[in-house]
Amino acid sequence: MNLLLAPPSRYISGMTRDTTSHADRLTRLREWLACEGLGGFLLPVTDEYQGEYSADYARRVTWLTGFDGSAGMAIILQDRAFLLVDGRYTLQAAQEVDATQYTIYNSGERSIADCLKDAAPPRPVGYDPWLMTHQQLERLRQAWPEGTLQQVATNPIDGLWAGQPARPCHPIAPHAKEYAGRDFEDKLAEITLSLQAKGVDAFVVTLPDSICWLLNVRGEDVPYNPLALVYAVLSASGACTLFVEEGQVTPEVEAHLGGRVSLHPAQGIAPWLASLSKGKSIGMDAATAPVWFYDTVVANSGKVVWIPDPVIAAKAVKNMAELVGMRRAHAVDGAAVTRFLHWFECKAPANVTELDIVEHLERFRQQHSDYRGGSFATIAGSGPNGAIVHYRADEQSNRTLLSNDILLLDSGGQYPYGTTDITRTVARGEVSEEFRRHFTLVLKGHVALAQARFPEGTSGGQLDALARLPLWQAGLDYDHGTGHGVGAYLCVHEGPQRISKKGSDVALRPGMILSNEPGYYQAGDYGIRIENLVLVVEKASQGERRFLGFETLTLCPIDTRLVDAALLSMEERAWLNEYHARVWGVIAPQLEAEQAEWLRARTLPL
Repeated sequence: MNLLLAPPSRYISGMTRDTTSHADRLTRLREWLACEGLGGFLLPVTDEYQGEYSADYARRVTWLTGFDGSAGMAIILQDRAFLLVDGRYTLQAAQEVDATQYTIYNSGERSIADCLKDAAPPRPVGYDPWLMTHQQLERLRQAWPEGTLQQVATNPIDGLWAGQPARPCHPIAPHAKEYAGRDFEDKLAEITLSLQAKGVDAFVVTLPDSICWLLNVRGEDVPYNPLALVYAVLSASGACTLFVEEGQVTPEVEAHLGGRVSLHPAQGIAPWLASLSKGKSIGMDAATAPVWFYDTVVANSGKVVWIPDPVIAAKAVKNMAELVGMRRAHAVDGAAVTRFLHWFECKAPANVTELDIVEHLERFRQQHSDYRGGSFATIAGSGPNGAIVHYRADEQSNRTLLSNDILLLDSGGQYPYGTTDITRTVARGEVSEEFRRHFTLVLKGHVALAQARFPEGTSGGQLDALARLPLWQAGLDYDHGTGHGVGAYLCVHEGPQRISKKGSDVALRPGMILSNEPGYYQAGDYGIRIENLVLVVEKASQGERRFLGFETLTLCPIDTRLVDAALLSMEERAWLNEYHARVWGVIAPQLEAEQAEWLRARTLPL
């Protein structure tokens, strides 16, 4: 086996822009495959840290195919090529990728193994051990036992990509205890106890958000998420070793860590891990650790013990300071989005475009001094673009809104005390009765989930049908999850909790935050999504069992003019009226008089 015994190179080619076509790039990759004796290559969208958002240097699938989504897999064979994306990205991929070069599949309907079985490549298929997790690799091997998978020593894209950006190396900053709620030493002690209980000598933490939460630090290495691209190793004795680039360590963060954490150069992780592994039990998370770490430990006489990253579950349950910060962030952000909605309805020009909308929403958020940037790329999809679940407007796709157009606006903000994610669907002019019905069905599902009361131990997968049932009863559905976890000034998408048809055995616990975002998408016409963030809280119970429910955190009006009130029950109307009363009470004092007058009209009871 060809083990990669060093971290991925910090490849920097010439600074000139690569002007070759996607077809030429595919041809060059196939020439490389032929020289290496490979029948194909697997190229995931993700980076070496398994992140949803990657720095520019790691956007290899975008460079190769044109697909700009945050999840997917390109499968390059000598005579065929595939791109697998989930239901959020099927329409987007069809617009961005040359269908004569790639066959695009929904990954929920067709797997990597299915593609490889059909194509039957006669020679081994290569993969980068830094971009594939052990879990992904083993599942593929089980599903395709007749095939051969082979590591590559270096990722071929890094050699073919002229002008590939350098790997980022931004300074790390301490995250104040005022917002973190706990000293990082307390967190380390908690995680150390869990490692001791598992009987491992050490644990390799490969997720930057786990490390940033654990050590109370934040970074600027990737878009939208305040993360530093680092790795860490935790010892069962309580020691912590952080692998960082020299330029990432500031005097402030060095003082913050105070000698409690050992700092080592990022390039030194290979020999350091090799030395540590000899005769030791090293814990890793099979779902998140790149294959390279497993291979390095095993090659140096270590034993790998597969255990879930213990930091993930710990950071999912927010402490009191984090909850105070998240509520504060939603009050601030809700006011910004409300100001935008007032502008959109009352002041936007007749020829307003999607990019204008993105720019103006950003301006309203920037008016607050605590705003640190978006939590993801704003989705401003008008008309048919709204039916593309994770659409992002650019110069080519940018639409001018027409009269009676529907706008789906999904956005979020990062603040030093919290992270937001909100979707509102609004209309420009009159809407059809069909749209009004669809909007109301989505709202009914949203309210059903917001009002849910469930026994302790219930998972998000068990609640998913509540949000879908009104749509199901009408023969409709949507192809994305209903809810994802959200971090506290961290990633807008985090686990382990989720609300999804795919299921999840993770029980919801008080302190967890998730999104509530059912939707409906009519291809070629419009998209509808209503999204608030919700907090899992304890509910009063009359029996012996403990019951939980949700507190809605997001504060921004839902356009009642789009609702068919006759389809709502008394309980659903009461929820909406109560929600709008809260929105008015918190948001109105932050607005100018004209904006507040508008909000009053938008929050009147049904």
